[in-house]
Amino acid sequence: MSEGPDRVRLFAALDIPEDVRAELARWSREEVAALDGLRLVEPESFHVTLCFLGWREAADARRAAAVVERCAGPARGLALDGAAWFSPRRPRVLSAGVADLGGELHALHARLSGALAEEVGYEPEHRRYNPHVTVARARAELRRPPAVDPPAPLAFDGSAVTLYRSHLGRGGARYEPVARVVV
Repeated sequence: MSEGPDRVRLFAALDIPEDVRAELARWSREEVAALDGLRLVEPESFHVTLCFLGWREAADARRAAAVVERCAGPARGLALDGAAWFSPRRPRVLSAGVADLGGELHALHARLSGALAEEVGYEPEHRRYNPHVTVARARAELRRPPAVDPPAPLAFDGSAVTLYRSHLGRGGARYEPVARVVV
């Protein structure tokens, strides 16, 4: 499917504070940029995905925005926690893990996922929620991803819950906020 006046690509995410973005940007420049075959994600695009809705009818954006506005809540007690390649069989994405020390992030994910399923027809993923921040994408499939030292463990709280529209392009996706709730 592709973007058009009647189709949009949507996801809900937890925005991270500026100091965490800066630390992840520093880490990706110093540790990740030197690795062959990777494209760094721009720091303004760093986020923790809560629910990826994918291609939807444009009318779903208004309904999904209302769900985000109603279900948004705090996600405190988070911390950067290691680095990992996704997917294990075909590593294409390097991310920084996010530890949910108090359980608020998982509760937010569950609440939002359930409401989006009920009201917008979102199909929740069957695998366990694994919060992370994508910092780089492989240009081609990596047979053996390189080892990467993880970012410094940095504690933080989520800053906002946002419904984004994703615009795909040659230089990577560009994210447009549709609805944002500061938490």
